[in-house]
Amino acid sequence: MRTLANTFPSRTRGHRHGRSSKAQDFHPVDLQIISDAYVNGHRFDEDGHRKQQWKRDAKVPSGDDMVEYAISSAQKTIFKKNFVPWKFHGRNWTEPEAVKSVYISSITIEVFKDDPRDIAKPLAGTVDESYDLELTVDGELFYEHSEGGAYTPLAPVKIFDAPKFGHRGINLDVSRNYFTINDIKRTIDALAYNKMNRFHLHVTDGQSWPLEIPTFPELSAKGAYRPNLVYTADDFADLQYFAALQGVELITEIDMPGHTSSIALSHPDLIAAYNIQPNWDTYCAEPPCGTLKLNSTTVYKFLEQLFDDILPRVYPFSSYFHTGGDEVNKNAYLMDDTVNSSDPEVLQPLMQKFIDRNHDQIRAAGLIPIVWEEMLLEWNLTLGNDVIIQSWQSDEAVAQIVAKGHKALAGNYKYWYLDCGKGQWLNFDPSVSAQYWPYQDYCAPFHNWRLAYSYNPLGFIPEPLQSLVIGGEAHMWAEQTDAINVDRMIWPRGSAVAEILWSGAKDEQGNNRSQVHAAPRLSEMRERLVARGVGAEPIQMPYCTMEGTVCQMGHHR
Repeated sequence: MRTLANTFPSRTRGHRHGRSSKAQDFHPVDLQIISDAYVNGHRFDEDGHRKQQWKRDAKVPSGDDMVEYAISSAQKTIFKKNFVPWKFHGRNWTEPEAVKSVYISSITIEVFKDDPRDIAKPLAGTVDESYDLELTVDGELFYEHSEGGAYTPLAPVKIFDAPKFGHRGINLDVSRNYFTINDIKRTIDALAYNKMNRFHLHVTDGQSWPLEIPTFPELSAKGAYRPNLVYTADDFADLQYFAALQGVELITEIDMPGHTSSIALSHPDLIAAYNIQPNWDTYCAEPPCGTLKLNSTTVYKFLEQLFDDILPRVYPFSSYFHTGGDEVNKNAYLMDDTVNSSDPEVLQPLMQKFIDRNHDQIRAAGLIPIVWEEMLLEWNLTLGNDVIIQSWQSDEAVAQIVAKGHKALAGNYKYWYLDCGKGQWLNFDPSVSAQYWPYQDYCAPFHNWRLAYSYNPLGFIPEPLQSLVIGGEAHMWAEQTDAINVDRMIWPRGSAVAEILWSGAKDEQGNNRSQVHAAPRLSEMRERLVARGVGAEPIQMPYCTMEGTVCQMGHHR
């Protein structure tokens, strides 16, 4: 057991304990905080970032670093990034009297289990994320008081909680549109605040290659949309460290062999069927077409050097590396001079060789491969038992994956694709326009939070195989999302996904979780995200949250 204490520099009193712990003398608080918090000698700024500049080769954060950061972040959340909860009370509500508050002077967190060796990069399910919290007299969930400070009306409270799934994440595509480092960090911070623990960075695709690879600087120099829209090696290390500090594992995906046409801008000899026009849809899922050649020693040498560069930089911060494998169009290999065929019997052994080469190098680097479901279910590849299969097309696919003995990540696009319902991003010539009217995208309609909340990742899985579903992700593909709207596209729908992944789709009585009970919590979570600077959308107007069940259809009891 270790104990870390943080003394707030103002008139306060009380204690808070973390995992497997108890608390006492916890009261409403009214607290003035100085601009910088000091935790075990480290200074943090107002956003919870350590002011001490760390180097790119700095060691990964330790368990103590994570707890220190959590203390500082909680301090800022309670006292500087909070909200006055008027939307959740009737029109005549008055706040508690601030002058009657009792004050907290310190927070004590006691950790009763040793940190695992790879605390910054745990395998899914290997970290005990449960916590036991007991707060007496008054207090857990804090609100801002309009006269200053923070208070709580909720106590006594006793909580034990633990996650249903070990892998709970958001997948952000940063290749179709570019997002600044601050945009990505804000997303990581928000998902961590929602008890998610995985951030899937879909960092390259056919449209752009924004990731700097020092061995091949030309990839981003020519493949990024603009020279300044690049994630440098330092940026990449910074993001991984920032995620790990919050208990979030950043999982990097470089999709292949499809979705790689941006490589042709610097290495045209590696790519087949590049930028086919006008009948691009014969050769790929979206323009520009292009796939790594499937039987090329030059491609193999390129991939070996690429992985030798990036895998050692991933290894300190993650146990996984994602090699993609989705939407590979067999017709593209008709234009591959190393194959010249679209026959599955010709292509399948070549794809097997391609994946085996990649996964052998990933394992040699100490990492576990992740692939999209097509590699297993469409291409019928023989994959190692360690390979995690990410499903996106159907619940039946998840059932097939676990039936083959693989661990699976759920994320059915009909529920957890957050980009759906915005209409087509393609343009239609007048000669074909009428057949596509009213121009819905393939996964319309918009997947509202109630639909996302209704999804059960275990719905089609026999009980003996359910342990193989290690979690899931909500996906933010970025054809029509950039820094301006990314917050409202993910949140608070991502919060609904987070609750399903933390608590499961069924309640303690085995019933589907109630949207009636969830809606007020989600509305409050939205306010908390907004207070943290996240542009999350409202799910109801204040009239609904202020007046209880008036916005409900059906039985109110």
